[in-house]
Amino acid sequence: MHAIWNLLTKKSGNKQLFLFLIYIPATLLLLPGFIAELVSAQVPLSGYLMLGLSLLIQGGYAYFLSSSLTHGDLSQVYPMMRGIATFLLPMCGVVFLKERLSVWGWLGLGLIALGFFLLSELYRRKQRLQVSKKVLLYVIAVGFCTMAYVMVDKVNLRHFSPNVLLEVSNIGFMLGLVPFIPFRKISLAGEVRAHGKLLAAGAILSPGSYLLFLFAMSMSPLTYVAPLREIGTVFGTLMGVWLLKEGKGALRLVSASIIFTGILLVGMLGI
Repeated sequence: MHAIWNLLTKKSGNKQLFLFLIYIPATLLLLPGFIAELVSAQVPLSGYLMLGLSLLIQGGYAYFLSSSLTHGDLSQVYPMMRGIATFLLPMCGVVFLKERLSVWGWLGLGLIALGFFLLSELYRRKQRLQVSKKVLLYVIAVGFCTMAYVMVDKVNLRHFSPNVLLEVSNIGFMLGLVPFIPFRKISLAGEVRAHGKLLAAGAILSPGSYLLFLFAMSMSPLTYVAPLREIGTVFGTLMGVWLLKEGKGALRLVSASIIFTGILLVGMLGI
């Protein structure tokens, strides 16, 4: 689900506008329950502060994600930004949540790092990088934001339901996009008429994918579920190479497969 809505975003014209519009339906649908739970919840101040932190991180994630998909190829930036998060989350689970990682898990992290290195083409010193430094920074920022909001929401699940966290995620995501959308020059009704089917698909896939992950994270250790979430890495690369006709297909598929192998090792044998 995650890979497909990223593909739809890549195919859209104005990435920020597309992402903003697909979050409107779920945000409106969840709003009454969100308000009711916040009013009735018995949560310490620190819980609300963490909820606010999640909102801020989602705003940064929205900006860096839309920028990555605007300036970079899906088949290159998608596995890189997902691989970074997969690499960092188990490390944080070990350091901050006292979770353990096996030898296979550490090997998996090494493969993820190798795949990222190959995709970034940092080893091509005598040639111009296929991914600009600006795009590389956007991709790294997406990875850090993903790691941060998952860690924060893992803590938030102690006080709030997945539905509340999804609503905060939606609101933060939309707020992060608002400053970069020229609303005065755009007909929202026209956009909906022209791209209604794509918007409807994105409106289901994007919030839906994170809601499923929140439920999974509420039932299992972070070290286990976080890597398995990134199983769409290869799918995103395949769609970029075959559907969007992006170049460097062999290199990107091999690199994404290395990342995918690392993800499986961490997710299945890492604990």
